[in-house]
Amino acid sequence: MAENNQSIFDMINQYGPYVGMAIIGIAVLLVLLYYLRLGTLKEFKQKYDYINKNEIDVLWRSAVIILIGAVIWVNSLFGETEFLWLAVKVFVSAMLALIIGVIIQNVLRFYFPFYIEKRLKKLRYTPRISPKTGKPMKLLSEEEEDVYLDEGMQAEEDIFSVDYDVWVDEETGYTKIEKYSGHLHALQCSECNYQTLKVVKEEIIKSPTLTEDGELMKYFKCSYCGHKARKTFHIAKLKEPSEETSTSDSSASA
Repeated sequence: MAENNQSIFDMINQYGPYVGMAIIGIAVLLVLLYYLRLGTLKEFKQKYDYINKNEIDVLWRSAVIILIGAVIWVNSLFGETEFLWLAVKVFVSAMLALIIGVIIQNVLRFYFPFYIEKRLKKLRYTPRISPKTGKPMKLLSEEEEDVYLDEGMQAEEDIFSVDYDVWVDEETGYTKIEKYSGHLHALQCSECNYQTLKVVKEEIIKSPTLTEDGELMKYFKCSYCGHKARKTFHIAKLKEPSEETSTSDSSASA
């Protein structure tokens, strides 16, 4: 029995460090693959979507894998020969890893979004290059871009569910439209100052008509401190069908 136990400990002591390092290596590889993939994306919008969707998740998963590998690696370094002390070491190191994991999770959840938001804003508002002329394009204002958006797109913007950026090459008229979520990112909470204030509900208080603007109420809640807030937004009044549209509709019905 003692010989069997000793052989188990010998195996742990011999292969444990390699297993731990291999697991840590997998985590490092995941991060490297993520940034390599990010580097292959050429369009700013593609990079924006990729970072926004994946970066925090990849870093969190990698951190968890590293902590698991570290626990295995540390517990195989000391040449333990008794199960009791091995169990104690595993328990203590696992608790330390859990504490570190909670710290990393909070950093990624409450602090890291500030850094990501700066990068995303830079990607979103960096001038696009026209494939026609090779020159920077112009980002249109909210008023100017309506000419290039159909009624469905304008309706999405009016209720803040989607935000469209319209880039125009002023020399050739080439247009590029990019779609962004209207309430995807958290705002900075006025109470705790973390960027954790998100929209939890939207309610149309007053529907727009042909003569009057509508009103939309957005309800916010901080996922960290629980602070709640609400804000009213105006919805642009409805536009009358153009004469051309009315004529085509009449022709179609005829």
